[in-house]
Amino acid sequence: MTFIELFLIAVGLSMDAFAVSVCKGLSTYKLKIRHYLCVGLWFGGFQALMPTVGWLLGSAFEKYITAVDHWIAFGLLLLIGGNMIREGLSGEEEKSDDSFAFKAMLLLAVATSIDALAVGISFAVLPDVNTGLAVALIGATTFVLSAVGLKIGNVFGARFKNKAEIAGGVILVLIGLKILLEHLGIIGF
Repeated sequence: MTFIELFLIAVGLSMDAFAVSVCKGLSTYKLKIRHYLCVGLWFGGFQALMPTVGWLLGSAFEKYITAVDHWIAFGLLLLIGGNMIREGLSGEEEKSDDSFAFKAMLLLAVATSIDALAVGISFAVLPDVNTGLAVALIGATTFVLSAVGLKIGNVFGARFKNKAEIAGGVILVLIGLKILLEHLGIIGF
């Protein structure tokens, strides 16, 4: 996988954390450096941890799934991306919560990074993925976009939340489709 593809996956995966950060920004009256660090470290850390766990799980079962790895990667990315698009189009508002407490942030970090676990599994079955680079890029991208989302939410409101989720979902679906088409020999990059 190329750096650009890994970066696009990182951006796509970070959109849930970005959307939650926008909501946090909406509900926080005065932002401080600790707020940016809190969302960045929680969301970025879990977005890096989950694909690592997924990669370890996928690696353990790699010999059983090698023949269908491209279908698994496509299916997982389609499911994750489709769900993000559905959430973005639903127009449902997430409840704003200004708590940055351990329990609140832990639950949000886990909830926003479950899809990264599935992507980590697909990393294990694809032959050309630099998992260390992918994990670092996902964590760093999510850290930055979470901090940016916090500021955007605080300044502009929820105007960009749904669009960000839709864009992230489309990116993941397109990358999944590219993986499938490459492994089937339909396209070659």
